[in-house]
Order: sequence, then C-alpha cells, then structure tokens
Amino acid sequence: MTRPPVLSPRPSKALIIGLVISSACALLMLALMLVSSDPQGFGLSAVMAVAPLPVLLAAVLALDRLEPEPRLHLSFAFVWGAGVAVVVAIALSLAGEALVLSAGYGKTVADDFGTVILAPVIEEGLKGAALLLLLRRRREIDGLTDGIIYAAMAGLGFAAVENVGYYLSAYTENGTDGAVGLFVFRGLIAPLGHPVYTSMIGIGVAYAATRRTPVRFLAIPLGYLGAVVLHGLWNGAATLGSLPALGVVYLLDLCVIIALVVVTVRERKAVLAKIGGILPAYLPTGVVSPQDVGMLSSLGARRDARRWAKGHGLAKPMADYQQAATELAMLHLRAEREAMPAEEFTTQREALLHVMGASRRW
Repeated sequence: MTRPPVLSPRPSKALIIGLVISSACALLMLALMLVSSDPQGFGLSAVMAVAPLPVLLAAVLALDRLEPEPRLHLSFAFVWGAGVAVVVAIALSLAGEALVLSAGYGKTVADDFGTVILAPVIEEGLKGAALLLLLRRRREIDGLTDGIIYAAMAGLGFAAVENVGYYLSAYTENGTDGAVGLFVFRGLIAPLGHPVYTSMIGIGVAYAATRRTPVRFLAIPLGYLGAVVLHGLWNGAATLGSLPALGVVYLLDLCVIIALVVVTVRERKAVLAKIGGILPAYLPTGVVSPQDVGMLSSLGARRDARRWAKGHGLAKPMADYQQAATELAMLHLRAEREAMPAEEFTTQREALLHVMGASRRW
C-alpha cells in the first residue's frame, strides 16, 4: 500500500530567502567573534551558549504538541533572531550610543542608556519583526499559542548568539572563571529572558491575526510595549547591580512565564473541545469513527494511540491522521473567522479528508 501523503503547504520564496539571509548573518557574526578573539575562549563561549538550547527548545515546543507548526517556519523564526536581529541590533545600538556621546554625555551615561533604553527598544522590535513577517501567512497562526511559540523561537535564537558574545567578553576580562560564572547566571538561572519578553509581541500579533474586532491591531504595539518594559526592567536591575531589584524582576518574569503556560493550556483545551464538536459531522464519510472522535479530543488518548501505532509499525500514518484531523477542525474555525471563500474551503477540506482516509487505511 502506498504511504499516505503528508499535507504541508509549499514554502514561499520569501521565507526561503529570509532563512538564507538570516543564516548568513548569524554565521558572519560568529565568524567575527572568532577572528577577533582567543579561539579557546570562543570555543568555550559557543559551547556554553549552545548547551542549554536542547532543553529550552524542548520546553517551548512542548507547548506546541496539539498542532505542531511547520519546521521551516520555526527554523526561520529562530535563525531570524540569531542572525538579522542580532546584526541589526548591534549596529543600531552602537549608532545610538554614538549619538549620546556626541551630545556631550560621558561613556557611562551612553552605556547605561544603551543597555536600559536602546537595547530593549531595538532588540524587541527586531525579534518581533519575525512575527510580523509570518503574519502574512495567517494560516500558520491559529491562536495565541502559535504567537508564543514563534516569538519564543526568535528569542532563543537571539539569546544564543548574544550569549556567545557575553561569555566571550567575560572570558577576555576574567578568564574561564568569569565566563562560567556568567553562564550560571544567564544560561542556568535566567535562560528564558528573551523568549519571555518577545512572547508579549507574539501574543499581540496572534491576537491581531485571529480576531476580527476593529481595534485588534492595537494588540501589536501593546505587546511590543510589554516586551520593552519587561526587557528594560531586567536590564535596569542588572545595571544597578542590586540583588533585591533583580529578585523582584525575576519573580515578575516567573509570573509571566506561568501566565503564558496557563494561556497555552486553556487554549489547547478549548481546541480539543472544538475538535470534539466539529468532527462528528464527518462520521458519514467513513474517515472518522466515534472512537476516533474520542481519541482526537484528548491529548492522553492521542498519546496512547500513537504508542499503540508505534508498536504495530504504524507511527507515521497515525501521526499523519491526527495532524490532518486537527487541521480539518482548525480549517472550520479559520473559515468562520476569516469568511473563507467556499471554493478554497472545499479544496482544503478535500485534501485533508484524503490524507485522513489514506492514513486510516493503514
């Protein structure tokens, strides 16, 4: 029997070009760090910057279990943060600090202004730009969770390359002990700063993409403002070097993380409930049974089904079936939200039903 087709939209040329340019920027930045520093220090800094990434990426993607986003889009968001956002942020920050110096202020004032004001304003705007670019492909942003995921990926990419620079600077000034000490703080104690800040923009963009209220686009600048404030508070506390201030901001960020998790869990439950309400209409087609509806409406049942399928050599068809069924339910919700043309809705629906039918026959 032929394998069932995998339903995945064709990536746009703009997305591919953006991915290539961003990757080149990230490699260029890392190459400049390497040639301008001690190779041993660069190697140590790179290892420490990358070491937490698998755990952090797994934590972020765990929020995306119900309807996994396309890997290419996730890669774009991550590499955009690591490449274009980092390069342009450094250039604009240096230019801004130069203007402060030219105005007659001292280097200390310029550095503090750059850290507390310029960095949050510039960096959050550039990381958030990845969300605005993806907003053109609204099909990939079906809820607040999607906005959080893409924003967190951009933040993780930015933090990874930025941390190489920070660790390298600490190594140059204080040797291995200085770099390791900074790693404990940035890489272990507070590794989610950038993802959390930019998630505010992600929520704003996702709200604008999935709502039809006249003022929905106000959510984007409000999200940006939230990201800048959170980022600025952390940088300000770090600049002051006050442990109590850092503790207060750390607790604030922790509360934001908890709120983000609550948002994703509540939205996931709402989507599962909608799946249970939409799919019974397709019982006459034979591609879904009452048992399938029950399985698809529960994360635990989905997991049990994948485990059973894996034991019978059917992991891929089961994964395709679950994904296509979820996409079918999301298609209905998207059609209601966007007043999708009937022909477009029918075409996408038939393609999803074809994937479900082919997968189910396995």
